[in-house]
Amino acid sequence: MLDKVLIVSSNDSAASAITTLIKKAFPSCSVSLAATGSESRRAAAVNDYDAVIINCPLTDEFGGELAEHIVQTTCASCVMIVKTDISDAVSEKMEDSGVMVVEKPIVRQVFYQALKFVNASRKRMLGLQTENVRLHKRLEEMRIINRAKFALMQYLGFSEAQAHRYIEKQAMDMRKTKVEIAYSVINTYE
Repeated sequence: MLDKVLIVSSNDSAASAITTLIKKAFPSCSVSLAATGSESRRAAAVNDYDAVIINCPLTDEFGGELAEHIVQTTCASCVMIVKTDISDAVSEKMEDSGVMVVEKPIVRQVFYQALKFVNASRKRMLGLQTENVRLHKRLEEMRIINRAKFALMQYLGFSEAQAHRYIEKQAMDMRKTKVEIAYSVINTYE
């Protein structure tokens, strides 16, 4: 679910229309507004937005650089709204960055589909981030355990199998995790 969206538009009436469309699709969504690229960069630096929607062009830049900045420095999805005559060129340039391009004038159904796609993509990305964190934690645990095994091999002359068995047995006997035992071994021998 899109909870926080930043709309970047130098045109107040367009910002209002986009806000209305978002509120119809996601009634509980909190919408923030920015009028320029620099203002939106500052807002994105201090807030975690689910999506940033850029109504191009802005008064201080077109919006492409801003879109690339948003997807590179935040976890927000990004949608650019551009004139029909340049939409294919902008879309081709932005697709490698993962920025969605929607033509204006905005067709309500197309915009809703874009928002739903952004929402689905965000859910998938959050799932991948969670999995990434879990794998990094597991990798760090393996490094600690291997470091403890190396200490046991170096200072007590254990083989790798003996060191592994020692850590496992201590974890079972003391009702602790292997990582806790590994930290204990490292603190003792290093």
